[in-house]
Amino acid sequence: TLQSSWGDTPPPGGRRAGVPRSGSDSLRAIAWRLESRDYVLAHLLDEHRTLTCEQITAVLFASPRTCRNRLDKLRKLGFVDWFIPVRHGRRLPAHWVPGLLAARYVALSRGERPPTPVAVRQLQDRLVASTHLGHIDGTNQFGIDLLTVARTRMDCGLVRWWSGARISAACGRRVFPDAHGVWREGGHDTGWYLEFDTGTEQLAVLTAKLAAYQRLREAGGPCWPVLFWLPTSAREANLHRKLAAMGSLGVEVATTAADRVTAVTGGPAGAVWKLAGNGRRRLD
Repeated sequence: TLQSSWGDTPPPGGRRAGVPRSGSDSLRAIAWRLESRDYVLAHLLDEHRTLTCEQITAVLFASPRTCRNRLDKLRKLGFVDWFIPVRHGRRLPAHWVPGLLAARYVALSRGERPPTPVAVRQLQDRLVASTHLGHIDGTNQFGIDLLTVARTRMDCGLVRWWSGARISAACGRRVFPDAHGVWREGGHDTGWYLEFDTGTEQLAVLTAKLAAYQRLREAGGPCWPVLFWLPTSAREANLHRKLAAMGSLGVEVATTAADRVTAVTGGPAGAVWKLAGNGRRRLD
């Protein structure tokens, strides 16, 4: 589990630019240099495609420096890799992705055929070229924030965190959420679908997605609530007006806005969620 893999490792020393990797194409050759936390990281990167050092630190390390040192060592082993995206003329933080050996490990641990080096490189390059990297980062940050809360509290935990592709496949591609998870608190499990909104789509596009969730529920699928994460409180208010005009939605819908959620409010696990049709009260 993620919780059992927390802690620090001794820093491997300073990083020198241009140092060639000492990695191998064999997991056997580097197995003695890997730790349980490294395997957790491999699964996280495989499931969620890419994470920043800050995100990885939040759930697996005690300090950014220790995280950077460990990631650098894993990169030299060929276990993970990274790229620095440039968007709108600005360099973003380094994004970490599965290397060949991490991808091989995850596939073999599932009894699947491991990907070829060419396939791994194509997946990495697809992320570099993606025009939706901000959406990917934001969606992943939602799960990271929940894991961060769970790391500091003993009464709750994120017991499932699936990517959009995985939950969509599990639902027979009837719905296409951005992510899915199960939050456990007080002995009660709550599943949810996440729709992460960056504010670039018309609200009609968001509300139109609810019909597919309703059809899935009527067909006997999970009756989890659909969570809309919006960028601003103003956009959230506008969405609620549109939802109210629709009448019966057929599924439970809850919303919150990024400018409303802070560490003080308890992050996305706090009382920040507003149910459609439930007045002004916020629920956790």
